[in-house]
Amino acid sequence: MAAPPDPNQRREHPRVSVNVPLNFKMMGTTGLDPGQVINASATGLLIQTFKDMPIGKRISVEVRYPGGPKSSSVNAISEIIWKDIYVWEGWDAYQYGLKFVQISDEDLLRLKQLLGSRSGFGEATFGDQPDQEERLILKVKP
Repeated sequence: MAAPPDPNQRREHPRVSVNVPLNFKMMGTTGLDPGQVINASATGLLIQTFKDMPIGKRISVEVRYPGGPKSSSVNAISEIIWKDIYVWEGWDAYQYGLKFVQISDEDLLRLKQLLGSRSGFGEATFGDQPDQEERLILKVKP
């Protein structure tokens, strides 16, 4: 198993600690598995689950906002970059470092809103004026 990357490493997109549920499935399969998002950034996730999966496998993830409507979930295709064993209350579980390989602009926006100001973006909204074409507006903090 590959070791997790050094958390002190300087990152272009900072990781934000979160504790939100997710469902995922390996590409080419039909069954959903549960997991927990431990931290997130604009480029990927750290998740924990009981499911054993190989490095390099692509999975479809759905990050669910607690108490939010289904339309507020974030969906993406991710690749497993690294994995490690994680022991939880005597049970063997796994931690995975995921890198987004496909995420829509709308889902990326919802993710950045979930991460809030800690993501490095001061504001992330859709232009929604009736006389405007819908477009993504991101304002980067100076």
